[in-house]
Amino acid sequence: MNWLVKNFLRGLVIVVPIALTLYLLYQSFITLDGLLHLPAPGLGLLVLVAATIVVGAFASNFVGRRLVRVTDALFTTAPIVRIVYAAIKDLLEAFVGNKRRFDKPVSIDLSEGVRVFGFITQDEMGALARPGDVAVYVPFSYTWDGCLLVVARERVRPLDADSASVMALVISGGVSRTAAGETIR
Repeated sequence: MNWLVKNFLRGLVIVVPIALTLYLLYQSFITLDGLLHLPAPGLGLLVLVAATIVVGAFASNFVGRRLVRVTDALFTTAPIVRIVYAAIKDLLEAFVGNKRRFDKPVSIDLSEGVRVFGFITQDEMGALARPGDVAVYVPFSYTWDGCLLVVARERVRPLDADSASVMALVISGGVSRTAAGETIR
């Protein structure tokens, strides 16, 4: 009986992530295809990727940049809309844009022997904090949430590790194998 339970749990750890990932991909394909009323499965994703590339290319010329600025101004001045738009835009730019923010992994000493990992997002806080304070984003495990801490610079230590490995380690609750070969100090 012990053998059955042990192997069932081991199989569960393997099957559930694969099944959920495949299910979410399938649902994404079906939803996109349904929205665009496309006959071939997966064509919606292809159309979405192609349209995104076209928009990116269009935004790189004079007319496109101007249109992007007008659209940006419209969305950032509209009440309520600006909150959602600005948050999504800032988050995307922090990960993939020209203004990457999660490229300085650090540890913060909370107390003797206790520390958290995060990313410096602003070196100077201006009027919002004391001189010498920095803004550190601390992601939470198993979620896309996190919190912003304003911390005295002397409590923050740079990590000698890749940002992606640190993010994977934190989001996975410390069980990620991405950072297994790296020493995070």
